[in-house]
Amino acid sequence: MAINVTKPPPSRHLLDAAPRGRRAVRLGSRDRTFGFLLAAPAIALFLVVAVYPLIASIGTSLYDQSLMRPDRKYVGFANYVDVWPDFVDRLGNTLVFSVMSTVCPVLIGVALAVLLNSRLKGRNILRGMLMLPWLLPGVVVSFLWAWIFNDSYGVLNHVLGVIHLPAVDVLGHPGTAMAAVVVAKTWNSFPWIMVVVLAVLQTLPREQLEAAALDGASRAQRFLHVSLPHLVGPVALVSMLEFIYNFGSFDMIFVMTGGGPGTSTMTLAVSLYEYAFTDFALGKAAAMGVLWLAALSVVCGGYFLLNKKLESRS
Repeated sequence: MAINVTKPPPSRHLLDAAPRGRRAVRLGSRDRTFGFLLAAPAIALFLVVAVYPLIASIGTSLYDQSLMRPDRKYVGFANYVDVWPDFVDRLGNTLVFSVMSTVCPVLIGVALAVLLNSRLKGRNILRGMLMLPWLLPGVVVSFLWAWIFNDSYGVLNHVLGVIHLPAVDVLGHPGTAMAAVVVAKTWNSFPWIMVVVLAVLQTLPREQLEAAALDGASRAQRFLHVSLPHLVGPVALVSMLEFIYNFGSFDMIFVMTGGGPGTSTMTLAVSLYEYAFTDFALGKAAAMGVLWLAALSVVCGGYFLLNKKLESRS
């Protein structure tokens, strides 16, 4: 004889404890306190390193303050009015340097990544050799290329002399100084872009590439229609990060040209340094820094929007 056994209904507290969709987890007071204590050192470090200097700079920008005298006088927004023409001019140079120093290494990095992703003999050794420029500090790279472009004893003019061509003063001419700095920055930056793109290429589904090859697609067609769509997102993010880094670059331009000749390579970073440590005008330097931060915030906002858009597609 079959025995009918019915399960008792679940108690009310079990029903209340059962998850209903996605419910927010409520932490107790002890858990919240423990979590805050864990985050407190990082928060304190952020306040000391980032927030306090920002507030102090905004305050200093409203005063006529100099390193040559201890007192200071409140001038309101007069410093912003004084530095505005220089800011507009330096912003143009900064954008030129940032754009060129982003486009060139991205193009070279993508091309080399595609080459190293193929069945090239000795590609592992070549990968290691191409990483060397990225391992060198920016100051070392700056001195290296300043020596190469030197008009008196540089490698470039020595090579031109060997092939009986006239010497050129690359760093001393306004039309070529920016190009020389861009070349140095490109040489220093392309390896990390190459590594990122190569990593993306290594994750591409081989089935799609093999299917395209069986359908008769050439190597160029496989790259344009299979590989390139996978590269657009990562390359766009890498380009934005490189642009943000170049927008605040200081060491390479300062070492190679010092912002010259004239103001042909004077970027916002170098101009801020000149205000603070050459003219000793801390108020104007702080005003230039605040304007620089505002411009950089726009660029960072574009990066976050692009990142959010790419995440929504994935």
